Amino acid sequence: MSLLSFLDYASVAIFALTGALVASRAQLDIVGFAFIACLTAVGGGTLRDVMLDRNPLFWMGNPNYILIACAAALLIFFTAHLVESRYRWLLWLDSFALAVAVPAGVGAAIQMHQPALIVVLMGVVTGCMGGLMRDVVVGEVPLVLRQGELYVSAAFAGALAGVILSTLIAPGPALLACAGVTWAMRAGSLLFGWRLPVYKARPPKN
Repeated sequence: MSLLSFLDYASVAIFALTGALVASRAQLDIVGFAFIACLTAVGGGTLRDVMLDRNPLFWMGNPNYILIACAAALLIFFTAHLVESRYRWLLWLDSFALAVAVPAGVGAAIQMHQPALIVVLMGVVTGCMGGLMRDVVVGEVPLVLRQGELYVSAAFAGALAGVILSTLIAPGPALLACAGVTWAMRAGSLLFGWRLPVYKARPPKN
C-alpha cells in the first residue's frame, strides 16, 4: 500500500468515527449514523478530487472506503454509550483525522503536479471540509469556525510545511512532517489554549 493510499484510508476511518460520534450526540438512528459517518469521511476528499478533476473520485474507484465508514458508524452506534465524554473523544479523534487528511490532500495535488498554492489549498480542503459538512448537517457550530481555535490555520501551516519540505526532501518524509505540524498545532490549541486573535468590534470614538 502506498503512503497516499494509507493516508486516505486513515483519514476516512478516523473522520467516520467522528461523524458517528456527532450522530450519537444528535441521537440519530443507525441510518443517520451511516450517513453522517460517510459524509464526514469522504466529504473533504470528494471536494478535493472534484476541484483537481480526478476521475474517478477516490471512493468511487475503491468502494472499500464507504464500507470502512459504515463499519465505523456501526462500531460507534453500539459502543458510544460506553464513552464517558463523547465530546472529548470527538475533539481528539478529529485532530488525528485532520493530521492525516491534510497530507493526503497535499500528496494528491503534488502527484498531479499542481502549483504550490493549489497544493496548500487542497491540503486545507481535504482536512477541513468533511468536518465542516458534518457539523453543519447536524446543526452544530463547526469546529473549523470556533472562535480563535487553531484548526484551518493548523491545516494551512501543515500543508505549507509539506509543500516547502517536498522541494527539499523525499515526498514521504515531507508528508509525514506535514502531518506532524498539523497535529502539533491542533493539539496545542486543545491542550494549551493556543488561539488566534479574534475580532472585537469597538464603538466609534466621538
